[in-house]
Amino acid sequence: MSYVYGTIIHVDIRDGKIWIQRDFTEEGVASELVDLGVPKTDIVLGFKPPYMRQFTDFASGYIFVT
Repeated sequence: MSYVYGTIIHVDIRDGKIWIQRDFTEEGVASELVDLGVPKTDIVLGFKPPYMRQFTDFASGYIFVT
């Protein structure tokens, strides 16, 4: 007998933002968070490439190093 393991949801908290790294749920974690009152500006769709995030309604997630 063998088992297959796969992560359905992977979420990180970085610099005060919620980074959704993986989301294979039907409704979507981002939608659920917005429904619970989390502003879209606090949610980063980390599974999208950085250059595509600017075209979403969510935070771009660029981390600036000083």
